[in-house]
Amino acid sequence: MLSVIYPVYNEAKYIEVCIQSILLQDYPKDELEVLFVDGMGKDCTRDVILGYAKQLPFIRLLDNVKRIVPVAMNIGIAVAKGDIIMRLDAHAEYPTNYFSELTKQLKELNADNVGAVCITLPMNESATAKAIAAVLSSKFGMGNSAFRVGAKEVSRVDTVPFGCWPRSVFDRIGMFDLELVRNQDDEFNGRSTKAGGLIYLLPQVEVKYFARDKVSKVAKMFYQYGLFKPLVNKKLGAPATLRQFIPLLFVLGLALGFIISLIWPLFTWVYCTGIILYLLLALMFSVRSSRNPKQIFIQTGTYFIVHLNYGYGYIIGLWKLLTKQSFNVQNNR
Repeated sequence: MLSVIYPVYNEAKYIEVCIQSILLQDYPKDELEVLFVDGMGKDCTRDVILGYAKQLPFIRLLDNVKRIVPVAMNIGIAVAKGDIIMRLDAHAEYPTNYFSELTKQLKELNADNVGAVCITLPMNESATAKAIAAVLSSKFGMGNSAFRVGAKEVSRVDTVPFGCWPRSVFDRIGMFDLELVRNQDDEFNGRSTKAGGLIYLLPQVEVKYFARDKVSKVAKMFYQYGLFKPLVNKKLGAPATLRQFIPLLFVLGLALGFIISLIWPLFTWVYCTGIILYLLLALMFSVRSSRNPKQIFIQTGTYFIVHLNYGYGYIIGLWKLLTKQSFNVQNNR
């Protein structure tokens, strides 16, 4: 049996489409259970799910009073009946063979986790939404993160979105870390890899993921990604990838360059030249994505905001580790 777990919270805009995409899957429904683990939001998400659950016995609604994803996943895993566990997001559209292809590849590759490529789409037709989607699928914005920028063949990777695991993985290495509001997938996949697990990206399977529609939401998201990375690294004993340090070095370079320029005015030319080159690169990648002047302007700024917030979050995360402060943050969308 396949158990699909959806952590949800105030998903009224997407929940109908989400459930309809489940009904369109070619996976046999008598071998499927879908567990919606709800963060007890204030919209009609619960009512919609309960309406479908009354008609479809394979759909269940569970409560998540703590409202964070790792808690939702652990609640779902604890009650799941399947020998395969899949985690999905209500903000995405999945091809009709998604369940069947991932479970097939999981077995054929003898993998501990498999996942699909994310095609990041704008939430709406605004220039801001389009700019954000372009940033989140750009190599300049995201580095060499294969599931975001694409891949040509099945390949081993360090992490994938919306994982699909044999249940035995959780029996072997444990559940999701409840301390990680963000990056819980990275930590879990890193723990799995350290234990000899194999993670594969499947380029033949594409998920349409709808990015956030406000730059402020993206800024908060990447700040939290950066904030929790040092904690993940501490738990794993080492960083999973080198690309995570680039935003950190970027922010340190901005800060140190500014200080050096105050002490040694001649360095100001070097400092300003570096900033100009960065902005020109951001502008070049923005122009590649669009000819809309407004989108180009927003996209160029969003690159800077994403990198700045991730790097700043990383510095705060390091400080929290050194001073033994709590990492508790709210995870509202």
